[in-house]
This record gives sequence, structure tokens and C-alpha cells, in this order.
Amino acid sequence: MPNSRAQRSSRSLRHARLASLLLAPSLFGLSAFLLLPILVVIWLSLNRWDLLGPMRFVGLANYADVLTDPTFGNSMWRTVIFVVSVIPLQSALGLFMAVLLTRGLPASGLFRVIYVIPWICAPLALGVVWKWILAPYDGALNNLLGVSVEWLSNPALAMPAVAGVTIWSQVGYTTLFFMAGLAGIPDQLVEAAQLDGADGWQVFWQIKVPLLGPTLFFVLVTGVISAFQAFDQIYALTPNGGPQGTTDVIASRIYLEAFQGGFNLGRASVMALVLFVILVVVTVVQQRFFAERITYDLT
Repeated sequence: MPNSRAQRSSRSLRHARLASLLLAPSLFGLSAFLLLPILVVIWLSLNRWDLLGPMRFVGLANYADVLTDPTFGNSMWRTVIFVVSVIPLQSALGLFMAVLLTRGLPASGLFRVIYVIPWICAPLALGVVWKWILAPYDGALNNLLGVSVEWLSNPALAMPAVAGVTIWSQVGYTTLFFMAGLAGIPDQLVEAAQLDGADGWQVFWQIKVPLLGPTLFFVLVTGVISAFQAFDQIYALTPNGGPQGTTDVIASRIYLEAFQGGFNLGRASVMALVLFVILVVVTVVQQRFFAERITYDLT
């Protein structure tokens, strides 16, 4: 009996060592590319550094400067406007197109490819292309409409234009996941509802939408995180915050603070940490909201 117990203990120890060995590359990547950068950003937030001169420890002075800076407040407000403008419409369009593409309509396969292409393209390159399309005098859109509208230099139109381009480039992503979610709904549930007299609209809202809860949760969480961190396309379309700061979202403000103007990495690090905290809070709120409203068992 003691020998059997010792053998089990030795076997468990070998399994633990093997598991640690297999996990070591992932743990190294997690530490080197996630945990370590966070610690570096926290340290930079306590210092004042312009990339050239010596680093000077200032404690919480950077936090006080950033949190009382109206420019940072404007960036946070513009970011919220951008997220609220993009996420609902992007999710609704993605679900609508997923429903159409899963019905087996003619050329559905071709449209699936077309919808995904903008998502897999480089955001900065798409921003440059759309800046040409939306140019006020020789842009493709104004030439097509026969008007001369300053889509990107008008303070009232800059944010809607940027949000529209973002939705266009990301809607294929949401469509792809909603299609996967719809494909995972058992046909038996739909057929049972139809036998009970439910029409197509009732089947969609009372059967499919509730069972799409896990997919909707994933799409909203990843979409909100992506929207809060949006930078490439916005900077390409409206550099330096856009007209009157109307597109000065938080990611652009972090870049401008760190690499243009004052070259103050300390203030930029504080802004990055504030954004990180906001994303954590928003994700936790979403998780708790969906926790009791979704089911992962579709049998």
C-alpha cells in the first residue's frame, strides 16, 4: 500500500512537471508581451520622460495633470460617442447580413468573401483609401453624388464619417461570428417551433436570438474593446484629432501625447492605464449582464 501511494505521488509529480514544461512557452509569452508591458507602463506613468532626456520621477503628478486636463476629458467623451455610434449599428447589420447569408440565397458564398475582405485588410491602408473617396473636391463619393461635401473637415460630419468607415470595415467580422452562431442552433428547435405555429419572425426573435446569446456576448465584448482602441483608420482619415477635436479619441490622444507635441510618455502612460481600467470595468459589466441571460447548452 505505501508503495502504491508513493507511485501515485511520483506519477502526479511527473505529470505536473510535464504540464509545466508544456505551459512554459505560453507563460513566457504572456509574461513578456502582456504582464511586463503593463508593469513598464505603470512605471512610466510615475515618471516624466521625453524619450531623449533623463527620466524624472514625479509620483502621481502625471495622474493629477491628466485627470484634470480638459483635452483628455474631450478625448474620453469623443471615444464614448464613437463606441455608441459604431457598436449597435455594426452588431445589427452583422446579424442582418448573417441571417441573409445563412438562407442559401444565390451568390451567398461570393458575398461571404466580399464582406470579410475589409476586415482582413490593413486598417491604415483602408483609411488612406477612404480619405481619397471622401475628399471634398476630387473624391469618388462627391463625384458620384455631384456635390462638394467636406466629409472629414466639417466638425459635424467628421465623426459620422469615421464611424461609418469603421462599421463598413468591421461588419464582416460580426457577420462571420453570427453566421457561426446561427449554424450552431439545432434544426429540431426551429422545426418544433414551426410545428407549434410560430411564423418566421417569431422563430427568429423567440428561438434564434435568445440562443445567439453566447455569440452576441462575444461580439459585443470584442467589438467594444476594439472600438475603444480604434486608432489606425481614425488617424489616417482625420489626423491630429480632426476638425476642432471632434475625432480626438483616446487612442489618438495617447499617440499624440507620446510621440508628438510634448513627447511626454508619462502622461501617455496614464491615459493608457485609464483606458485599460475602463475596458476592464466595461467587460466585467457586460459579463455580469449576460451571465444569467445566455445558455451554452443547445441540446
